[in-house]
Amino acid sequence: MKIIDSHQHFWQFDPQRDAWIDDTMRILQRDFMPQDIAPIFAQNKVVGSIAVQADTSEAETSFLLDLAQKNPLILGVVGWADFTQSQVEETLEKFSDQPSLKGYRHIVQKEPNGFLDRKDFRAGIQKLAAYDYSYDLLVFPHQLEETIRFVKAFPNHRFVLDHLAKPYIKKKEISPWKEHLQELAAFPNVSCKVSGMVTEADWQNWKFNDFIPYLDIVTDAFGTDRLLFGSDWPVCLLGGRFEKILQLALSYYASFSTQEQEAIFYGNAQRFYKVNEK
Repeated sequence: MKIIDSHQHFWQFDPQRDAWIDDTMRILQRDFMPQDIAPIFAQNKVVGSIAVQADTSEAETSFLLDLAQKNPLILGVVGWADFTQSQVEETLEKFSDQPSLKGYRHIVQKEPNGFLDRKDFRAGIQKLAAYDYSYDLLVFPHQLEETIRFVKAFPNHRFVLDHLAKPYIKKKEISPWKEHLQELAAFPNVSCKVSGMVTEADWQNWKFNDFIPYLDIVTDAFGTDRLLFGSDWPVCLLGGRFEKILQLALSYYASFSTQEQEAIFYGNAQRFYKVNEK
C-alpha cells in the first residue's frame, strides 16, 4: 500500500525564530530537511508528503515552496498568510502561480479565545475560495466551539482539522472534546488528520491502547473517507520515531477493508490537497 504523509514540517533551526522549541524539546533543536526523511520514506513505502508551515511568515511559505520545487517527495505545501490584514489578497495573488501551494494555515492554538470569530480574519478567509485553497485548522479542544462557528460560516471551503484538535490524551480526558468533535464532523466540508497524537500523550511511556478511545471517536465521527494519515515529523520525534508513528496508525486500521486503508493512508490526502506523485 502506498502512503502519503499529510503532515510534515521542515526547518533550518533558528533559536530565536523557533523559540517554541524549548529545552524540553532538545531533539528538535536542529535542521530537518527533505534529505533527512527521504531514506525513511523509501523504507516505509511513503511516496511523498504535504509540507506544513511551522513559522508565521511569508518567508516560511517561500522556503517550503522552494523545497517543493527541488524535492519531488514534497507533493504539496500548506503555507502561511496574515488573513487579518485587508491586503491579504496581494499575498494570495503573489503565490497563486505556485502549483505546489495547496492551502494555508495559522497557528490558532496560540491565539486568544475568539480568534476564529474575528471579522477581519473571516474576511481574509473568504478570499480563499477564489483560489481553491484548503485551510488547515490547528486548535486546542477548548477552541472547538469557535471552530464550529467558523466552519459553519464557510460551507463551501475545504477544511482539515490537524491532530484531532489535540485531545488531552495524557490526562485521558474525553469530554467535552468528543462532543465538540462530533459536532464539527457533521460538516461535510471538514476532514481530519490522524496525526499529532503521541505529542499529546506521555512522550516516554505511551502505549497503543492510550489512543484507541480517541481513534474510535474520530473514525466514527468522520468516517474513513475524511481521515488523512499524518506523521507530524519531526515534532513526532518527541514521542517516537517515524516508523512507530506510522505503525500506530497502521495497527489501528489493520482490520479495516483494503479500500478504507488505501483511502486513509493515500487517497484522501491526494483528493483533499489535489496532489499527484511527481
